[in-house]
Amino acid sequence: MPSIFTKIVNGEIPCYKVAETDDFLAFLDVNPNSKGHTLCIPKLEVDKIFDLDEATYNGLMSFSRRVALAIEKAIPCERVGVSVIGLEVPHAHVHLIPLHTMDDARFITKAKLTTKEFEDIAKAINNQL
Repeated sequence: MPSIFTKIVNGEIPCYKVAETDDFLAFLDVNPNSKGHTLCIPKLEVDKIFDLDEATYNGLMSFSRRVALAIEKAIPCERVGVSVIGLEVPHAHVHLIPLHTMDDARFITKAKLTTKEFEDIAKAINNQL
């Protein structure tokens, strides 16, 4: 059964798209730690990040870096944190989290945003790419 991320890639579930290439997709986390929390995924469904072939792994990291630099320009924050946990969805993904305090990296507090705020944030980050 396809993961929720594969369903997003296939257009079966909507997302707040930030960036896309032929191989990768970045979209806002709908349950964000902080404003601008973005997920970067390979379009190829592979459960564990270290099971990706080397080219896809390196491509995902390069894509994530590009998106993180855009987040830093679009979202006021101290820095953009990176986390690869991967327990909640069986599809390799990179969390890019705008950090204001260490609590933003701990997955214990969540930002509440409106649909318009999500749309505006996705557009602001995309405009920096």
